Amino acid sequence: MRIYGVDFTCAPRRAKPITVASAVLKRKRLELEAIERLPSFADFESLLTRPGPWVGGFDFPFSLPRELVRDLRWPAPWPELVAHCTALSRQQLREILDGYRATRRVGSKYAHRATDHPAGSSSPMKLVNPPVALMFHEGAPRLLAAGVHIPALLAGDRGRVALEAYPGLLVRKQLGIRQSYKSDTRADHTPARRAARRRIVEALKAGQPLGVRLMSDKKLERALLAEGSADLLDAAICAVQAAWAAMQPDYGIPLSAPEGEGWIVSS
Repeated sequence: MRIYGVDFTCAPRRAKPITVASAVLKRKRLELEAIERLPSFADFESLLTRPGPWVGGFDFPFSLPRELVRDLRWPAPWPELVAHCTALSRQQLREILDGYRATRRVGSKYAHRATDHPAGSSSPMKLVNPPVALMFHEGAPRLLAAGVHIPALLAGDRGRVALEAYPGLLVRKQLGIRQSYKSDTRADHTPARRAARRRIVEALKAGQPLGVRLMSDKKLERALLAEGSADLLDAAICAVQAAWAAMQPDYGIPLSAPEGEGWIVSS
């Protein structure tokens, strides 16, 4: 089974491309074969149309909280919701979300999905650090247009399966590693962060925490450790999460997952 792990950005460019870990799942061994850099959305769209079978783990929110959708009176079914948001410009989306937050009480400014709490992930409303609302705005429409299968959201081509992944869940909640392991600021590429990346890589090689052993050649392993932004490592973690899900009934998504919200695998 071909597995992709995708570290996404809402503004891909050569200096900060979408990063893809390409791997093959054999039993419970995930063999990392290559790291791809996608500097444009056109390249990302091409990835989504590659012939299957494949399962991909994508690090961006696929949908929005039901509470937000209800309060704004936006369409509840996922394809219609995505189409509605696609018609909004980035600035319009910002203004709507800022206005919605202004109506909410202090301490509850952000609505969350059911999956966000067990995953420890940010609300998909968030516009900065990280701008996951913009990632949804750019990523979800492209998934919809590609016709991929998204369990619990969209019945598409079952040979091309897209799942929502989140590296922070695996690192912080499942491995219990609270130290920072990455930064986009070169001055913050410290030995301590590299040591944290090594702890993560060693755990993945040992099959922790999901029972999937990440295997790679020495060159790729050195790259996972060396890159201070950890885009490569996050892509590999997304691949591990997708591989785990590929071996679970219904991709590990619980029946209790609220309709239209999506689910972060292994949360």
